Amino acid sequence: MAGSSTELVTVAPRSGIPIAQMRSLYRCDEVERRLTQLPPKDHEHLRSTYARMLEKGPERFQVKPAGLPAMAHLYDELPNFREVLDDLKRQLALCQDSSDALEITPMLLLGPPGVGKTHFAREMAQLLGTGMGFVSMSSLTAGWVLSGASSQWKGARPGKVFETLVDGQYANPVMVVDEIDKARGEHAYDPLGALYSLLEHDTAKTFVDEFAEVPVDASQVIWVATANDERAIPDPILNRVNVYAVAAPDHEAARQIARRLYDGIRGQHDWGRRFAPDPRGDVLDRMAEMAPREMRRAWMTGFGNARLDHRDEVLVRDLPDAAGKRQAIGFLQ
Repeated sequence: MAGSSTELVTVAPRSGIPIAQMRSLYRCDEVERRLTQLPPKDHEHLRSTYARMLEKGPERFQVKPAGLPAMAHLYDELPNFREVLDDLKRQLALCQDSSDALEITPMLLLGPPGVGKTHFAREMAQLLGTGMGFVSMSSLTAGWVLSGASSQWKGARPGKVFETLVDGQYANPVMVVDEIDKARGEHAYDPLGALYSLLEHDTAKTFVDEFAEVPVDASQVIWVATANDERAIPDPILNRVNVYAVAAPDHEAARQIARRLYDGIRGQHDWGRRFAPDPRGDVLDRMAEMAPREMRRAWMTGFGNARLDHRDEVLVRDLPDAAGKRQAIGFLQ
């Protein structure tokens, strides 16, 4: 089986989103039944998985807002995600002051590389305080990474959905499927096959990981997929998600993002006090030409080059060029 690129992220909740209730994700009697049926030898990984499920128990925190969380900082940090944020705010408003669980329609963030799609997903997980699971589809060649592989396979293990729910603290984590348009199939395996049922609330209630073979309630998972090219995504997936076209921020918005990054980096480091509180306008203009995800690296390069030259301000020539190298000083013949 091919390797996978996965990540389990713990995200601290922001204030204003209390933990509201507990939710049972699986039946311990079913886990015990599976455990007792295992032969005395072999299947050690599966045996330890069942033992871990029994030890941790089936209860997980399910969070929901008591009121609308503060989101102004996200509108400032991610101005090109206004449509997504507006929709998220509406969905949060629906479940506040009610007995309903938090429900966020699965979303697909569609846009060019570097506009902040994955960063938005992380910020959303932090806003909701639910934790986050992350899987990059660009490096996957088999469908087992989301849904697990049968324990009969050598080196088999549970899938990412199972791991995030069983090993995590939350019943409704944000699950990011990054670069979903780059998923590749291998023989009979469909990397996106598990999503067809996982994105449907009713069928996700009894999601069965192929490794553990125990039904797990994945109906509360908050799905965020990212992609560059909508044409490579199957229609059954597109029909199950809200699609948001995320453009690169315009020049003024990009300048604002660059300025906030400058302030943040300068304030987070003791060496930041050596630099001027305000960046130069021409530097902000140059930064605005970059994709948001390139800006932090560019600022760090600029700060370092400025210090090497014993200056307290970053100049345009301190920034990396498009190839990631420091710009040449002087005129080109």
